[in-house]
Amino acid sequence: MVEQVPESLEKNAPQLILIVDDEARMRRFIRMNMELEGYQVVEAENGLRALDQIRQHTPDLVIMDVMMPEMDGFEALRLLRENSTVPVILLTVKSDEEDITRGLNLGADDYITKPFSPRILTSRVEAVLRRARWPAPPPRTIMEIDDRLSVDFNRHQVIVDAERIDLRPTEYRLLYYLIQNAGWVVPHETLLAKVWGYEYRDETHYLRLYINYLRKKVEEDPANPKYILTERGVGYRFVDFRKKNK
Repeated sequence: MVEQVPESLEKNAPQLILIVDDEARMRRFIRMNMELEGYQVVEAENGLRALDQIRQHTPDLVIMDVMMPEMDGFEALRLLRENSTVPVILLTVKSDEEDITRGLNLGADDYITKPFSPRILTSRVEAVLRRARWPAPPPRTIMEIDDRLSVDFNRHQVIVDAERIDLRPTEYRLLYYLIQNAGWVVPHETLLAKVWGYEYRDETHYLRLYINYLRKKVEEDPANPKYILTERGVGYRFVDFRKKNK
């Protein structure tokens, strides 16, 4: 059976949010709404300044525009991910999947398209911060799926043909819940709620992208997977390896 998601994880206030946008009006809008929710706020007007602010203040979350002078949000995120796992929400006026995919590939935790309401902003901020505090699955030894694939839950790695491959936090959570329910079909909405949060139950593009990321890391032929199986229109199922290993 699929576990229940904790209804709430209390916010450890005050948390610090860095707002990065070249438009002063947008920074004021976000600052006002975040401060109303009890967050502390610092600002930066471009990617270069954002990196300085992150080194100086170590924020709990970064809300960053994509289109900025001097250094855009994509480049700032790329440099940030070289040595930091701070959660990042990207803002953009574009909504095509190519930009969304690029941001997620670079390590963004979420993506909001302008214009957006204070309610949307607040719910996404809370969801991303909640995932950052999400209780880690209990420590486990290396789990052998078959002769080719093992999962080291302690190190957040998969071992494919004796080669260790690191998993990003979201990939790790997704793989954990799939393996935990091996042999069962886990619906799209359940996976989204478990891995991203209740607010994301309709955001199927996140799930589709990260299933593809995982398949590229664990499958011998990602186009014809044998571990992470698609149940069309319903969800995903991890192969029931436990029966094979008995």
